[in-house]
Amino acid sequence: MKTFPMFLQMAGRHVVIVGGGEQAAQKARLILKTQARLILVAPELDAELSAIVSQGRAEQVPDLSVDVMRGAALVFVATGCPGADHAAHALAKASGALVNVVDRPALCDATTPSLVDRDPVVVAISTEGTAPVLARQIKSRIETLLEPDLGEFAALAGRLRAQVSRHVPQHARRFFWDWVFSGPPRRAMARGALRDAAKLVKDSLASGGAAPVQGAIALVGAGPGAADLLTLRALRLLQEADVIYYDRLVDPAVLELARRDAERVFVGKTPGASSWPQDRINAVIVAAAKQGKKVVRLKSGDPGIFGRVTEELDSARAADIPVEIVPGVTAASAAMAALCRGLTERGVTDRLMLATAACKPGDPPPDWAAMLQPGTSLAIYMGVARAESILRGMQRAGIPLSLDADVVSHASTPRERRTRCILRDLPRAIAENAVENPAMILVSWPKSAIVEDQPMLQCL
Repeated sequence: MKTFPMFLQMAGRHVVIVGGGEQAAQKARLILKTQARLILVAPELDAELSAIVSQGRAEQVPDLSVDVMRGAALVFVATGCPGADHAAHALAKASGALVNVVDRPALCDATTPSLVDRDPVVVAISTEGTAPVLARQIKSRIETLLEPDLGEFAALAGRLRAQVSRHVPQHARRFFWDWVFSGPPRRAMARGALRDAAKLVKDSLASGGAAPVQGAIALVGAGPGAADLLTLRALRLLQEADVIYYDRLVDPAVLELARRDAERVFVGKTPGASSWPQDRINAVIVAAAKQGKKVVRLKSGDPGIFGRVTEELDSARAADIPVEIVPGVTAASAAMAALCRGLTERGVTDRLMLATAACKPGDPPPDWAAMLQPGTSLAIYMGVARAESILRGMQRAGIPLSLDADVVSHASTPRERRTRCILRDLPRAIAENAVENPAMILVSWPKSAIVEDQPMLQCL
């Protein structure tokens, strides 16, 4: 290493920034996150820096001198003028301070790393100035791994250390802290329930640091297919899971993001082959969680939209197992994004209806007249194989068959295909274009549309 990474103590010290423009403001934003006193050296400051001074968060010194730099924890030089930068660098060296001259590596004693800030948890990334873009990419990757509330959780642990020392025997402390940061408290914090996490830790301390092994279930939305449409929380849970139960429509690229040694169990329903009944799925995910495992039930799209999530929630709750739902990008959103349109449009469609054509056996057919009215966008899930019955039902409901319809299959993936036609020709368009599942049918009825029967097929 040409440079040695370390963290400088900032409390009770001051940092000098030479310059009054945007480059100086960038460094000021960084230092204001610390407990250092900030001194801005410039005869004039831009609006942002002036506001910082007027708020009492920094002091302005108009003239540069060795005295103002003496004893500084750091000096940043950000004038943007080569001559002024060199002069300020010389004075900073004369004062004995560490100096960083923006965009001039040869004049830097210290460089500013890319930071992942979860104060008091801080991760610094440096490429020694060779590849700043790579450092930012690494920062982005680490940002996805660390929960937003991790800093507050770490601070809570710090406040409880003395209590842990009093209540937990020394030989058991390492196990206790591993339970805090790897078990139910960490999972509660990760889903945004910091108070629940704190209660779990404090309750455990009250009972002498007992930390029973307990599993958990996460019902996770895998999105429409593209792996990069996963939420950050979904990605983190996949990387922490002991076992993953996944559906047929979950893209293999999504599973590649999971922890390598996680067990993966297919529980989908494959046409023409044996399938897992819902009660069996409920039983196996509960059984795994009872063994203390972190269980991810991975569902395509969003688990709360036609994903039969209620049965799995009820089973987990009945077994007193912690359970959470992690939303995913639903197929309707991905399909409209593929068409480069919005699901709603101001003044045109101000109502969005999500419907499934796959009703429970014995249920009445969908009430298309109630779902599709002027000013509505209708997204129909699982409807491709039922296009004929959908068309007949809409015709009986008096819906104009000249409305535009779009069918998007495999949205967001390399296999994506888009077909457009009028509603009357929907079954024929699906057949002629060999539309495959998974696919969404999207029908819009604009408020001001003048609709009339148009027998012409209009497929793309």
